[in-house]
Order: sequence, then structure tokens, then C-alpha cells
Amino acid sequence: METKKTTTTEEVEKNTPKEFALGKKNYLFIAVSFILIVVGFVLMMGSGSTDETYNPDIFSTRRIVIAPTITFIGFVCMIFAILRKPKQ
Repeated sequence: METKKTTTTEEVEKNTPKEFALGKKNYLFIAVSFILIVVGFVLMMGSGSTDETYNPDIFSTRRIVIAPTITFIGFVCMIFAILRKPKQ
């Protein structure tokens, strides 16, 4: 009499190669996006105004235009990096 060998899910998982959810370029885009976001937030940093002193630098172009734009571009690139379909 012939016996059939059934494979369990554990055996199937052991035999299948492990693959990442995203490709190498996706992770590269994620790293670049993360750096852009960090650079944007660093550009926004600086001392603020207090009750005793007024700091007009809080309204500089770097803080209210350039830094938020770089941060926004970083977030958009992050979304693109996550949704981009890796090539098989």
C-alpha cells in the first residue's frame, strides 16, 4: 500500500526563499526621503522669541518657505517609495 506524504505549512515555509516586501530601490528611496525630512526639520530649528526679546529670524524665508517645502517633498517621496512596485 502506498502512503502519501502531506506537507505541513511549517515545511512549506522552510523550503520557500525569504523575500523582502520591497525592492532595493524602494529602500534607497525610503532612506533618501528620510534624510530629506530630517534636513527639513533641522532647517526649521532655531531660537524663538521670548517675552523679553523679539527674534525676527522666526519669519525668515528659510524657516517658513524652504524648510517646509523640503519636508513636504520628503513626505511625498516617502509615499512614492512605499507604493512603488519593485521589479521582479
